Amino acid sequence: MRAAVLEAHSEPLSIESVDRPEPAPDGAVVETEACGICRSDWHGWQGDWDWLGIKPEPGQIMGHEPAGTVVEVGDDVEHLSEGDRVAVPFNIGDGACKQCRTGFGNTCENLVPLGFAEVAQGAFAEEVHVPSADYNLVELPGAMSATDMAGLGCRFMTSFHALAHRADVEAGDWVAVHGCGGIGLSAVHIADVLGGNVIAVDLKPGKLEKAEELGAVETVNAAEADDTPGAVQALADGGADVSVDALGIAETCRNSVLSLGTRGQHVQIGLTTQEEEGMVALPTDAMVMQEIEFIGSLGMSPTNYDEIFRMVSTDKLDPSSVISETVTLEDVNEKLAAMSDFETVGIPVIDEF
Repeated sequence: MRAAVLEAHSEPLSIESVDRPEPAPDGAVVETEACGICRSDWHGWQGDWDWLGIKPEPGQIMGHEPAGTVVEVGDDVEHLSEGDRVAVPFNIGDGACKQCRTGFGNTCENLVPLGFAEVAQGAFAEEVHVPSADYNLVELPGAMSATDMAGLGCRFMTSFHALAHRADVEAGDWVAVHGCGGIGLSAVHIADVLGGNVIAVDLKPGKLEKAEELGAVETVNAAEADDTPGAVQALADGGADVSVDALGIAETCRNSVLSLGTRGQHVQIGLTTQEEEGMVALPTDAMVMQEIEFIGSLGMSPTNYDEIFRMVSTDKLDPSSVISETVTLEDVNEKLAAMSDFETVGIPVIDEF
């Protein structure tokens, strides 16, 4: 089968022929009909996150936002069959640990990141293997296309979990979103649907325009603002109720915290780059004086996907609204390179392999 394989960090992925995967007894092989190209792929391509023990090595097939059709199942798989159309989470749980058994598979004790580890080869390929398939694979409702759901396994469900489960977004709350890439734009859309008044923050006018299309009532161009947190506070009547760092650099993290009003909630979705290596200095005294909460949020358990499906079926949520274009497997290197300068708007999705 054809796949995009990492040869060296920051160097073009090699489009080559590799052996198709065989299912483990508890696993399933999924024919990849669509796969998003996410900024997390860019991080892996750059060689980030070794401080987390996550660093794809040469030979790794990348890609972690797939949807497709089951083509083969292992002998121990009970609830899936060939022909089932499925979404695949990027954070593969074992389905057996305490976290998985209590509904928190996104923080599985034996979590494996799809497309970032040798044992979990990714979905920039014609087929992808998913272990613990009965737990991880989520069947798509019949009306949903694989292309529209390609980002469901990462950027969209990550933002949904952050705002619907981790933060306390209520109708009329001011919600600031710092960084309007794929995850940030998803957060704008979701916060709007949950009733928040969204303030989108970014350096790129095109991304701010897209945020307005997705429901932002105000925008702040951080390239033009002398005081980005102050600009957000002025728009939000003294400070946001919830503020999201959807990028993961020191500046956006601090700006998000400083954008909050008293007893506000900061939600950290973005993971950091080689510059921060996971460590960011914060205004801790201000956080104490204002009783500000700092909340981490990682992915979402596959057991909660039905919440998104129900909202999609009633036309409240539209994961496809963040998709910017469909591309071929050969285009993956161009799209990754564009992310180095934040040139992409929304999420490109591969639908030809």
